[in-house]
Amino acid sequence: MPKEFMYRGYSIQQLREMSMDDFIKILPSRQRRSLQRGLTPAGRRLLEEIKEFKRGSRSEGDALKTHARDMIILPDMVGLRILVHSGKEFTSVDITPEMVGHYLGEFAITNKKVSHGTPGIGASRSSMYVPLK
Repeated sequence: MPKEFMYRGYSIQQLREMSMDDFIKILPSRQRRSLQRGLTPAGRRLLEEIKEFKRGSRSEGDALKTHARDMIILPDMVGLRILVHSGKEFTSVDITPEMVGHYLGEFAITNKKVSHGTPGIGASRSSMYVPLK
């Protein structure tokens, strides 16, 4: 039997039923400060879209697109698929209970591994020894 997820002693169902003020009190200090100062316009827009999505105005397979990387994952977001902008493209993020309290941007990496090709002619002294085709 899988272990039920608990966030600081509360189940995900208890977190959803909690008021926003009570939820903010159990967050780590950085996230608590961020939410107490208020949401950004993009974060506010994302929350409105989530409420609209939960009302059933969109189909199940749809994902919400956002640029709000600084948005803290709230219990209401669990189970959704959100496309987070990584600077170049949108990265799909499936929200799980373990992500509550983290930022959306943590799950959409902004850089990728650089794989260099072979050096061209005249690129360096060592390229003299690279065989030509």
